[in-house]
Amino acid sequence: MSSDGIPGRDSETALRVKALESLLLEKGLIETRAIDELIDMFENRLGPWNGAKVVARAWMDSDYKDRLLRNGTAAISEMGFDVVQGEEMVIVENTPDVHNIVVCTLCSCFPWATLGLPPVWYKSAPYRARTASDPRGVLREFGTEIAEDTEVRVWDSNAELRYMVLPERPAATEGLDEAALAELVTRDSMIGVTKVAPP
Repeated sequence: MSSDGIPGRDSETALRVKALESLLLEKGLIETRAIDELIDMFENRLGPWNGAKVVARAWMDSDYKDRLLRNGTAAISEMGFDVVQGEEMVIVENTPDVHNIVVCTLCSCFPWATLGLPPVWYKSAPYRARTASDPRGVLREFGTEIAEDTEVRVWDSNAELRYMVLPERPAATEGLDEAALAELVTRDSMIGVTKVAPP
């Protein structure tokens, strides 16, 4: 993480985690393979892939999308993904007129069951502060350009309420099935810092 909170150099917290991991490995209390499996589960299997399936279903099924936008918690549960910490899920939709971005300004509240582990930059103080004060600047640093006439909305997650972005469906995806659509969706697009790229 860089000093401004956008992906780059390691943060102080990340360095502490690495030091603790090294110590536990050295003493034989954990194995590298076990750590890698846990990280993979949260980063790739338990989390973002679940959210990607939710997004793809919403893109394919307008009735499901309506339910998702009305009651995110219930609609996500329909897919078999329940909240981990009892929080309520609210889904906000990106459109040509509105771009949403999610932050937790107080700490790092994040919907683990649908998005996996929060990225290091999401938890950083610079990202939390700058997203609230300069969301377009933060988006630019992620390579996301938003038209000047597009409204940018910032959603502040907390312990009781978590947000997930329903990204815009990219062009040239009309012939793709739900599984193929899900493979296009990234964790960062469901936070709102990027858009889903076309295939």
